Amino acid sequence: MTDVYTLGEPLGVVSSGRVRHESEARLDVCGPEFTLAIALARLGHRSAYLGKVGDDELGARALTVLKGEGVDVLDMRMSEGLRTGLILRETRVGREPRAAQYRAGSAGSRLAPGNVPIDRIAAAKMLHVTGLTAGLGRDTLEAVRVAVNAARNADVMISFAVEYVPELWASVREAEDVLGELACRSHLLFLHQDELDLVKPALTPEREVVVDRGAKGASVRADRMRYDVPGWQVPVVDTSGAGEAFTAGYISAALDGLIPQERLHRGALLSAAAVTSASDWQGLPTRSDLT
Repeated sequence: MTDVYTLGEPLGVVSSGRVRHESEARLDVCGPEFTLAIALARLGHRSAYLGKVGDDELGARALTVLKGEGVDVLDMRMSEGLRTGLILRETRVGREPRAAQYRAGSAGSRLAPGNVPIDRIAAAKMLHVTGLTAGLGRDTLEAVRVAVNAARNADVMISFAVEYVPELWASVREAEDVLGELACRSHLLFLHQDELDLVKPALTPEREVVVDRGAKGASVRADRMRYDVPGWQVPVVDTSGAGEAFTAGYISAALDGLIPQERLHRGALLSAAAVTSASDWQGLPTRSDLT
């Protein structure tokens, strides 16, 4: 049985300083669900990933990484004639990182409802989806909805991370409608402090709601109680991937049957590991590193 099934868009990522002047850059592969699937696999959980890549070198690299990390890629697809999406990140000292996205018409944005294996999701312990993938286009949104319906029909726990990216939505109202819908259908909800207003209808006492505040820490409301954990106390190299790492740590602890405080602690541990690495996922710990 799969512990966590997830779907998203694998991306190439080029990171550098100020692009117009920098002569060196770093190439990697990433994606929120991509990072989460790897993080869970490193902790000994059985994670499965659904996505599409182009028949190019970036696509081949993404598949190689997933396979090498032990993620189930049975449902991955390589699309002929399409390119794998790309993100260009600029990291400058004392400033927030900037990202330019080159993913219009990418292979990953062509994920469709027909690609979703209902039986595989029904056999998993948990489905994890994000608002970022839902925002890529009509087909990807419907794919997410099909996956959520499959999970609900099979009584599979649903984890949803809001992951609001304004550029992906025609309006805030549209984002509120879709993200609120998915949040209300989840059992476990992850979001950032500034995303609370987007999913107000889902913030009920019955739902487990985890708020990631980055360097300021995180909190969870579970069983009508609130628990908190402090933020990072580590040298920060790059904050990219920190949120996904936190989510993976929290889910991992939940799968292990740990209490909310312990779930927060493991989430914070993985988040701290992520920010000390230049990669979203390469610095993440294995199960033996937790002891």
